[in-house]
Amino acid sequence: MSTFSDSGNSKQDSVGKRLGIDYLLDIKAIEQDDAKDVISGLKNNPKSIPARYFYDQKGSQLFEQICALPEYYPTRTEASILEEYGVEIIELTKAIELVELGSGSSTKTRFLLDGYRDLDSPLYYTPIDFSGSMLQTTANNLLEEYPQLKIQGKVATYDRALKQLSTYYLGKRTIIFLGSSIGNFDKKECDRFIQRVTNALKPGDYFLLGIDLYAQRYPLGQKPVEILEAAYNDAQGITAAFNLNMLQHLNDRFQGNFNLDLFKHEAIYNTEQNQIEMYLISQASQSVNLKSLDLTIELKQEEKILTEISRKFDLQSMKEYLSKNQLNLVQTYSDSQQWFGLLLCQKAIN
Repeated sequence: MSTFSDSGNSKQDSVGKRLGIDYLLDIKAIEQDDAKDVISGLKNNPKSIPARYFYDQKGSQLFEQICALPEYYPTRTEASILEEYGVEIIELTKAIELVELGSGSSTKTRFLLDGYRDLDSPLYYTPIDFSGSMLQTTANNLLEEYPQLKIQGKVATYDRALKQLSTYYLGKRTIIFLGSSIGNFDKKECDRFIQRVTNALKPGDYFLLGIDLYAQRYPLGQKPVEILEAAYNDAQGITAAFNLNMLQHLNDRFQGNFNLDLFKHEAIYNTEQNQIEMYLISQASQSVNLKSLDLTIELKQEEKILTEISRKFDLQSMKEYLSKNQLNLVQTYSDSQQWFGLLLCQKAIN
């Protein structure tokens, strides 16, 4: 593993010596898993595609546009909570190392980093992302903005990065998981993920989790379903383009012949499961071939392919769930409408 170095004399040297990046991806294993997951998902009934296929270069650009849409409340709502309470969170945790899962451009994380500006202490930031180019660009920008910051990035899957984190310790640690990304895991995946997080923390360390709160039909209160569904069915059609681009990604990756014009986007809120479900719906009976996977699938007219779930949560239920996993709730932060929540938890001190 790379180590942090002292700052150099010039500004450029200072930035360079405060940055290290660990490349932890096993590309061959990932390619094998990707092939297996696509084949399994498209052979199942109902069919599905792993949500990670949203994020080729175009998909990532489209998602950045989604986050800025007027209908897409989660990003700006979570950012407003962090802007209001970021300094308080830092003062409460006094962490030396901030670890962020799925760091991306680290835009919202800056509200936490700002809390360290007046503190006379070192700060280690460990961004974890699948995209090495995104991580490198973001890290360089942050090092220019925060002179006291040292960065050890990890180009890795969550599992691989969390496993490595459990093998070393720089000091009091806070793991950050924003954007309600935990909602993209089904219950089994969520259990495994939370156990990995717990293993990467020592007693007294912290976990900051962003969750999108559940919806109900008016007049029952809470967030209306209509608001939630609109966030995934925007008027400009950006989310539809994002969803359809997944098929183009499969075409490019596996020599496929999906015809995007023969599919439509749909996002619905499943009130029984408290989750958004995104689908691609076949508009005709058709045969699709993914040549490099030696896979041919048959689709009926109106047959659905599940591309994503986005679970929504109840604060009390999530508090109890985290507590069962040794993560005790310290503080809950929310917006005035209680549409989104930030849960600050501490690993149990034995």
